[in-house]
Amino acid sequence: MDALMAALVAAAFAQVGDRPAWLASILADRYRAPGLVIAAATVALLGAGLLAAAAGALLAPRLTPEARQLFLALALLFQGGGALFPVKPPDRLAGWRLGAALTSLIGLFILAFGDGVQFIVLALAARAQLPWLAAIGAMLGSLAVIAPAAILGEAGWTGLPLITLRRIIGVLFVLAAIGLGLSALRLI
Repeated sequence: MDALMAALVAAAFAQVGDRPAWLASILADRYRAPGLVIAAATVALLGAGLLAAAAGALLAPRLTPEARQLFLALALLFQGGGALFPVKPPDRLAGWRLGAALTSLIGLFILAFGDGVQFIVLALAARAQLPWLAAIGAMLGSLAVIAPAAILGEAGWTGLPLITLRRIIGVLFVLAAIGLGLSALRLI
């Protein structure tokens, strides 16, 4: 159960001001179907999360408990470090002619799979008895941010103080990573 909650919180924080939420807001505006974009995001996020969780489950037997903790610290450090820099706007997928559902599903899957959240899911799954709970948690946490972005639309979403929030969250991720890393090395 700890993998579910840890992934939920980490994903919710990580998605603030990140590209998947921004793309969801763009697609919801284009297709005037925020509910459809949210549904496609749910499937895309779950698929990407389950792939990362499966990789974590395969990696887990090869790692000591300290190595698993260091791996999670590294994932949090990468996410936090990335959040301290401006986010590049996502490709608007303007040339895609697959329809609202497939464009949203494939576009959000590609962004989600290459996202730092997947590295966190992989690291959490490597530490968990039930790795798939990390995928469920990450999906729910990501949706907690992506759904409002889709409902608000691009102008409403990008009008929020996302840069400031992203920097604060980045610092929190880095601090958590330092604490986990020092603990894994038994320095604190």
